[in-house]
Amino acid sequence: MTDLQSSLPLSRGPALKNRFMLAPLTNLQSHADGVLSDDEFRWLTFRAQGGFGLTMTCAAHVQAKGQGFPGQLGIFDDKHLAGLSRLASALNAQGTHSVVQLHHAGMRSPRELIGEAPHCPSANEEFGARAMSLDEVKASRDAFIAGAVRAEKAGFHGVELHGAHGYLICQFLSAEVNLRTDAYGGSFENRARFLYECIEGVRAECGPGFSLGVRLSPERFGMDLGEIIGLAGALLKDDRIDYLDMSLWDCFKPPVHAAAGSQTLVELFGALPRGKGKLGAAGKILTGADCQRAMDAGLDFVVIGRGAILHHDFPKQVAANAAFQPIALPVPEAHLKDEGLGTAFLAYMKTWKGFVAEPA
Repeated sequence: MTDLQSSLPLSRGPALKNRFMLAPLTNLQSHADGVLSDDEFRWLTFRAQGGFGLTMTCAAHVQAKGQGFPGQLGIFDDKHLAGLSRLASALNAQGTHSVVQLHHAGMRSPRELIGEAPHCPSANEEFGARAMSLDEVKASRDAFIAGAVRAEKAGFHGVELHGAHGYLICQFLSAEVNLRTDAYGGSFENRARFLYECIEGVRAECGPGFSLGVRLSPERFGMDLGEIIGLAGALLKDDRIDYLDMSLWDCFKPPVHAAAGSQTLVELFGALPRGKGKLGAAGKILTGADCQRAMDAGLDFVVIGRGAILHHDFPKQVAANAAFQPIALPVPEAHLKDEGLGTAFLAYMKTWKGFVAEPA
């Protein structure tokens, strides 16, 4: 039974002071050009103050044409460096392991945001996306690597490659979406090539103490569970990465189409043997008891999303009370404002059914 308050050393960068990672949460609070806003700065630094062992930004897009949503943090240009440096300094001062999540939306980039048709490993009618040329594949790969270099220059301890949720890296992994016939399509080895070249490039271009994580989805978005279990197992033994962050949506459910009584997703991934790589997961880890249950299933750390929106100090609350339960939904706007959500983030949370209470 792993103590949630125990430290977790990684191969690179400072050890996590506990087993809590802040999930990379979309919050729509940055400026239109991707420059960090005061609201996003407050949201993230407040979570670091609240005790998270690793504090991760929302998805930060590595190319302007890879933007996925309005108000998204950017890391594709040196104009972003001043804000990123300010954020890294403030996070590091709280003793948290600071990370930028690197992202490209691929076919899920809204045309109205990027001013052109989105691009994708293959043409995709559903999203009106065009196929990437080989040069564009290499340019996007290099943009992920450049984003990592920029994050290191800003002072962050590491980056995470967003390979989940149907975004660009995930699109390459998907046999449904990726219909390429060159070195980046076909076999799973080829479909994983983009991710592995990003990993290789970050390790080559960043310092020996700079941490690198990968986020994956096991289901939905054209993912094949068997392929992702195999990839996860390989990454956990790959000394080039420090941790794997599985976005499971619900840690405690069995896989889709699994027989009754099957292992839960967190049990399936928690049982994977690993080298130096550490394993965490997100997905309905809502209470102190959920945190311990997920750890007992084999995780090295838990990734907290909704609980961190509701309580900036979720780790401290669990430390004080192992049976901690967050405030019941729907919550008053005033509570979320007190928890550091700015106007744009609050408006976004109102689109989550039953999350924010209607005014009296």
